[in-house]
Amino acid sequence: MFAEALTAMLATQPGLDVVGSTGTVAGAVVEARRLAPTVVLMDYRLPDGQGTDAARAIRADRPATRVLILTASAEESLLREVMRAGCSGIVTKGRSVPELVRAVRAAAAGETVIAPATLDRVIAAGHSDAPVGLLTDRELEVLRLVADGLDTREVAARLDLSVHTVRNHLQRCIRKLGVHSKTQAVSAAIRRGIIPSPG
Repeated sequence: MFAEALTAMLATQPGLDVVGSTGTVAGAVVEARRLAPTVVLMDYRLPDGQGTDAARAIRADRPATRVLILTASAEESLLREVMRAGCSGIVTKGRSVPELVRAVRAAAAGETVIAPATLDRVIAAGHSDAPVGLLTDRELEVLRLVADGLDTREVAARLDLSVHTVRNHLQRCIRKLGVHSKTQAVSAAIRRGIIPSPG
């Protein structure tokens, strides 16, 4: 019933097409392969396993597909599991419809979907590896170029982005890596093996 209601609601949103629905981990993997969705909105608890199990299988088969985990509460342990599974984020069931729609659109655009307060709790708890899985492809690209010695304007020119957009990407990297500057972010990313050492 919940899935049917969610499907009906999302189908009314401009620019969103609901291409399929299923109720199991096995079904999700099969349907993702068949339908090639941009975003999969996945419940965490399913009859034959967990949504993160399906996310791993889907991402292994279709790396470009974004998976959002839908759950009752975003506990720190679940957030770490979601990140390790390669998901684009986590959305709690208590969120409003507009918030859920924004989350789906953000995931489709390659953004990470997670409440800043939740991420802050994970970083404060000392889980230094937790933010790693939350770096988007674009954020990694920006960090690599900064590591290669490019300044913000040069990165913007190389990626055909505005300077403001590049600064926003860097600020998100700094926040997710639990550091205080872009230099520290690069150092932390290299140390953890997220990006290669320059040269």
